[in-house]
Amino acid sequence: MWIVELALRRPYTIAVMSILILVMGILSLTRMVVDIFPPIDIPVVAVVWAYPGLPAEDMERRVVLISERAYSTTVNGIERIESQSIPGVGLLKVYFQPGADIGAAIAQISSVSSTILRIAPPGMNPPNVIQFNASNVPVAQITASSSTLPEEKIFDYGLNFIRVRLFTIPGLSSPAPFGGKQRQVNVDIDPQATAAKGLSPSDVVTALTASNIILPAGTARIADREYNVVMNSSPSVVAQFASIPIKIVGGVPITIGDVAKVSDAYADQTNIVRVNGHRATYMAILKHADASTLAVVDATRDALPQIKAAAPDGLDLRLDFDQSVFVRGAIKSVLREAVISSFLVSLMIGLFLGSWRSVVIVCTSIPLAIFSAVIGLKLTGHTINIMTLGGLSLAIGMLVDDATVEVENIHRNRGEGKPLTVAILDGARQIAVPAIVATLAICIVFFPVVLLVGPAKFLFMPLALAVVLAMMASYLLSRTLVPTLSRLLMASERHGAPDDHAGRWTRFAHRFNERRDAGFERVQNAYGRALSLLLAHRRFVIASAGLISVASFALVWVIGTDFFPSVDAGLMKLHFRAPSGTRIEETEKLVGRVEQRIRDVVPAGELETINDMIGVPIYYNLAFVQTDNVGGMDADILVALKEHHHPTEGYMRTLRKVLADEFPGSSFYFQPADIVSQVLNFGLSAPIDVQIEGANLAVTAQVARSLRDKLREIPGTADVHVQQVLDYPTLHLDVDRVRAAQLGLSQRDVANSLLISLSSSSGVAPSYFLNPQNNVNYSVVVKTPLTRMATVPSLLGTPLTPP
Repeated sequence: MWIVELALRRPYTIAVMSILILVMGILSLTRMVVDIFPPIDIPVVAVVWAYPGLPAEDMERRVVLISERAYSTTVNGIERIESQSIPGVGLLKVYFQPGADIGAAIAQISSVSSTILRIAPPGMNPPNVIQFNASNVPVAQITASSSTLPEEKIFDYGLNFIRVRLFTIPGLSSPAPFGGKQRQVNVDIDPQATAAKGLSPSDVVTALTASNIILPAGTARIADREYNVVMNSSPSVVAQFASIPIKIVGGVPITIGDVAKVSDAYADQTNIVRVNGHRATYMAILKHADASTLAVVDATRDALPQIKAAAPDGLDLRLDFDQSVFVRGAIKSVLREAVISSFLVSLMIGLFLGSWRSVVIVCTSIPLAIFSAVIGLKLTGHTINIMTLGGLSLAIGMLVDDATVEVENIHRNRGEGKPLTVAILDGARQIAVPAIVATLAICIVFFPVVLLVGPAKFLFMPLALAVVLAMMASYLLSRTLVPTLSRLLMASERHGAPDDHAGRWTRFAHRFNERRDAGFERVQNAYGRALSLLLAHRRFVIASAGLISVASFALVWVIGTDFFPSVDAGLMKLHFRAPSGTRIEETEKLVGRVEQRIRDVVPAGELETINDMIGVPIYYNLAFVQTDNVGGMDADILVALKEHHHPTEGYMRTLRKVLADEFPGSSFYFQPADIVSQVLNFGLSAPIDVQIEGANLAVTAQVARSLRDKLREIPGTADVHVQQVLDYPTLHLDVDRVRAAQLGLSQRDVANSLLISLSSSSGVAPSYFLNPQNNVNYSVVVKTPLTRMATVPSLLGTPLTPP
């Protein structure tokens, strides 16, 4: 009671407190991060190894397994390690115990990775070590396309210039572009000319690395001057690479141009992006875990006009697959429901108390309680998301109790003829214990949330905190603000019959209150008679309640359970896998046919865009954006529907049947496409991920296929598949070491020449050309054109020379 008496004696103090809550609440609300979910801080580090041309089996045995053993013994706090090996790339995800120091872990991983290089395949570079988080998902993408510019120029501008303009946006990260062709200087070997000159690909690489060097010459002091000495250590134009000598035969130099064609071109394409059937490139816009989706997307959209203004003529840039639309829609829906519930609460108070003053009192207390909770969330480092907003919306209905019960009790005491101040004090005293007990009971209901672990903890802790903070603030305001406002507003409120001089509204309100009270009394009497009847037949009532309870419990097996409600964001992500080993060019043709079937199923009026990502992107992109693409036979097809569309799930069911019938030998399955599903799946391509471990890969694969077939028979399952490719076509080349030794060759000589011919010299002998026009370093690689290695005889015809 002392706090109520204090509030009545210090009304200006309560007014200042309320204004302070309002101002701080508005400031907190405008400055908090806005996102779809709370940050899910599960400590994970992604490690990406790359070695072009290295088979997946060797990547696993010679790099990935060695890394796992090294990390498990030298890195602190590891919970588990998951890895994936595909041709040329090894991806490890290192999961840490909660509370682990990720900064120290990254330093330890980087340190031990440098020691692994001594036993890794020669020429392998250190891995990319990237902190991973479930909330780091693409929130939009910048699509770059042109009808006049070639793909390599589009990719190059996105990689070296657009990303440089984006990195200044707080909370944004963007990996390398997807699709397009990576610009580089190609030294395309002519196998016949090389063999005719008695040379091999290794000789060309040796000459290139010896003549294209980056070494300073220093300074020279001549007379009274000091000169910087600059050498032509690296060619200044691409054409000069053709003049580099390989060796001298009979006094005549043999140059690179004699056995190879030098061109400013692009690397062999392993990743293709199509937007609505046309080649394009896109850059994924990712947000950091502690960043606002809305802020990142808005800042990117604001920066786009400046990027367009500086872009080459003919380059079209646009923002696609904007996930902030869904975030805004979700938050807007929660806010709308909160406003509706507040209106209904006000209407209820007005109808049952018949006093607009009471409505004002209650409707002043509730927003201040909400703002108090917002301040608490801000101070504890939480964000505005559907979980915190859901908690605040849930609290609105409970916040009404404290203020409404007190106001109603004050009305009752005043109806007994007590003075206003006495009615306020008596009303507050009479409900003090029930109010605090009810508030604490509600708060205790949310206490078990603190016992949650893993993702559930990060999701539901903010919801529980929002409810508890709002409830505690509501009780405090019901003890301070409500009594103060009651004495201020109810002083002129009349109780009883109005006199002859009362206004029309007063007389109407009195008649309404009388009729309402009479009607409510009839309801009470009817309820009393019904209650007496039920008490007279207690056994029947108990038996009926038991039957209803049993029937309700049986619904648990009918309704089903899920971690989070499903959402229809109008997005579909279809993974297409052609027969193993299909070339990327052929996969693109098949994807074009799949696109047409999608257009046949989805009406044109509901289809926004279709985006295809075929093949494997640049290796370090795999640590940023989840994809099941492991080769040129894979494609991710992302379909966006317009706002008013039929249920997406219906289209997915139709496509599963249509595509399976039309594309025998290929496989299809849908992946999470919207931001909610991607975050909740924590980087996995499906909500349920079954992992089978075993020492024998063949036996494990057979178990996986058998389990897949059995899982497909379970009602409700869809898209059950084995993600790994276990039947990729392989050519085994056996070298006769004795015969090779007789010819002066070693296994290393054969392997180096084949690696250079088939996978280029970029990995084993990196060389670069500095383009003076844009100051970008481009790789200079020696390789054999794909068209000259299209048959097994041409492969066996690779020229070799002894060292």
